[in-house]
Amino acid sequence: MGATVYIPTPLRPFTDNQESLELEGSTVQEILDDLIEKYGELKKHLFNEDGKLRNFVNIYVNDEDIRYLERENTPISDTDSISIVPSIAGGSVQVEVPAVELSNDEVNRYSRHLIMPEVGMEGQKKLKSASVLCVGAGGLGSPLTLYLAAAGVGRLGLVDFDVVDFSNLQRQIIHSTDDVGRPKLQSAREKLEALNPNVKIETHELRLSSENALELFKEYDIVADGTDNFPTRYLVNDACVLTGKPNVYGSIFRFEGQSSIFATEQGPCYRCLYPDPPPPGLVPSCAEGGVLGILPGLVGLIQATEVVKLILGTGDPLVGRLLLFDALAMKFRELKLRKNPQCPVCGDDPSIHELIDYEQFCGIAPATEEVAAGIEELTATQLKAELDEGRELFVLDVRNPMEYEICRLEESYLIPLDQLMNRIHELDSARDMVVYCRSGARSAQAIQMMQQAGFRKLRNLKGGILAWSDEVDPSVPKY
Repeated sequence: MGATVYIPTPLRPFTDNQESLELEGSTVQEILDDLIEKYGELKKHLFNEDGKLRNFVNIYVNDEDIRYLERENTPISDTDSISIVPSIAGGSVQVEVPAVELSNDEVNRYSRHLIMPEVGMEGQKKLKSASVLCVGAGGLGSPLTLYLAAAGVGRLGLVDFDVVDFSNLQRQIIHSTDDVGRPKLQSAREKLEALNPNVKIETHELRLSSENALELFKEYDIVADGTDNFPTRYLVNDACVLTGKPNVYGSIFRFEGQSSIFATEQGPCYRCLYPDPPPPGLVPSCAEGGVLGILPGLVGLIQATEVVKLILGTGDPLVGRLLLFDALAMKFRELKLRKNPQCPVCGDDPSIHELIDYEQFCGIAPATEEVAAGIEELTATQLKAELDEGRELFVLDVRNPMEYEICRLEESYLIPLDQLMNRIHELDSARDMVVYCRSGARSAQAIQMMQQAGFRKLRNLKGGILAWSDEVDPSVPKY
């Protein structure tokens, strides 16, 4: 017998897709050593070049963060459970009883709330007087905004700048087939106003940035984070701390979700849990790794519930607690979170007093820098012309096998990005090579890795296989 180690979804491909393991060791370090010995591919995901545990990976013994125990020297017994919690690439609000009234129509609409002692007339007036800013009108934002509107939250702000795509419809239930190609905010606004015309819907069609976040957040009581990338997630966190707004957080990946409430006076912020973001490309996005369409519904509803509890001032909000959900096992687990006194944004002596460049913080370089670094690109039409001319090219696909089954370029060779360096010997550096993925981002990362290994004849397919579908062969399905 040994301690039970829970493996999160992003790391299961490296443990033969096992969700938990029995490992031997008397300390956390010995358990991790046993894990790495059995599954060597995990090492680069858990540890940096100096052999230190990465800052975006947290280890819990039972429900306690080892940073507040004895770190890697924390003793372990056979009855203990160890949770690896990497970041995945989501107090109470004092609302005075307002001088508002409910119309007869609203009394009828909210009647099932009004007869609950935890809500009642006073609580429903709080909801009517409250304002919530929802960042993102996608997977998490769909159930979140629908249920907040249905509950009677008086003013809902929506931030998004994207348009509805067919691939959104599997999970973004606020949009319909007829909305494909329309701005998400237009589509969402129509559905919400049709659901409850008593709620004021405010749309902000913009890319949230360090220049606009503070002024925007000041106008709302609560911020709900439905973002899908690390730069925006850290931006939302820091802006919430600096404006004193609770951050109702949710995140999703494949079959797993997380939820908590950050940036309250009593509790930790997102940086207390994840001081640093993962390196670009190490944690796949939902577009790269996929997500169960139902999952954002579950996590978004948890966020909506926490928002309503904050407004009503009732129940036990998820402050200082991280809720983990595994849809495959249909299990919830809860871990304790603590405020980090050394946190640079919410600690005792914060060093961050204004918003920063979050793309730079997350190590994401602008496209112009990628080109300057020596990544040559070609368009889909240029690649088609070269292939038609009979030029000998080696076409490398760095997507995952499931994507390869959906569609592929003819005669392409598949090596998933996370296997590339271990299989680099399969490639001939003397050949002219075109590397592609879904949209061009992962293939650019692959080229950077291959350049470090000595490859020089490399070009990136600009826009990936999506561009091939748009510019060359519309019969190739888009996903």
